[in-house]
Amino acid sequence: MIVFRIIFLSASGGLLQKLFETLIDMKALIPSCAVALVASLVVAYNPATEQTPAGAVEKIAASIPAEPYAKPAKSRKLLVFSRTNGFRHQSIATGKLALLEMGKKTGAYEAVISDDLSNFEKDKISQFDAICFLSTTQNPFSPFKEELSKMSPEEKEAAKTYELQLKENLMAYVKGGGGFVGIHAATDTFYEWPEYGEMINGYFDGHPWTAGSQVNIYVEPGQEKHPLAAMFNGQRLDFKEEIYQYKAPYDSSKVHMLLRLDPEKSAQVKGMKRKDNDYGVAWARNWGKGRVFYCSIGHNHDMFWHPEVLRHYLAGTQWAIGDYKVELDKGK
Repeated sequence: MIVFRIIFLSASGGLLQKLFETLIDMKALIPSCAVALVASLVVAYNPATEQTPAGAVEKIAASIPAEPYAKPAKSRKLLVFSRTNGFRHQSIATGKLALLEMGKKTGAYEAVISDDLSNFEKDKISQFDAICFLSTTQNPFSPFKEELSKMSPEEKEAAKTYELQLKENLMAYVKGGGGFVGIHAATDTFYEWPEYGEMINGYFDGHPWTAGSQVNIYVEPGQEKHPLAAMFNGQRLDFKEEIYQYKAPYDSSKVHMLLRLDPEKSAQVKGMKRKDNDYGVAWARNWGKGRVFYCSIGHNHDMFWHPEVLRHYLAGTQWAIGDYKVELDKGK
């Protein structure tokens, strides 16, 4: 049995909106009419150029874990934020759908899909148990370039003041005990804000392995049974995906490493900059009283219906929220 509750809280201006909430009987098959409705709603929410590929809804539904890693202590809210001021990934729409449906099916959280900057204001940010930056790029708290070009000096100054306040609010939120989840291009974000770079442990420095490159990813030695990596059963991941390399302040010794790319067993590419061959893929750390989880997987659409990757996202998100009680060896 499937019940849809559809709520539109705004049609313009970037105000908070919730597309839909779905309750799915675990034993029931999703009727084709319901699948079509879900797909149409996702396309309606996203800009015309952002659409999930054909079959994504069914593939995601079949790959989402049936249960959460931990029972939520209370109802949880996850803000999924994907505003971009640089390159915009086509897979964002697919990522939104996967995170939305995973929260509903497992009951781990309610995903609030919104790029409304007011969610980062002091009186609103505290409503969220964790915030996910889904392939954000450049400075997502700044007006878009075309908007800036039309602003007066006074308007630009006001916008900068607002941006700095939102940054202060986000950092205080995480340090005060909030959760932060970064997916893929979250490291291609806020280059002008050193504290963010320190928090997320580095900045994007190119992707020698492009979307069509065959990559080989392994679990950090000694972490095969760690709850944030145990879903891989110590097995390597081998698929086509865009994988990043990082520049300062990247330091894998300061965080709890979970996944790395093996450059020897991956496609031989040009543009590799790290002489130490340290190509981290996923890690976790504490930041003040808060928790930060990052995974660079998420460029290609099919990563969002890869069963083990989805479990990895779920475990990391529930840990960031605070429900999945997991100890870290580093990054404390």
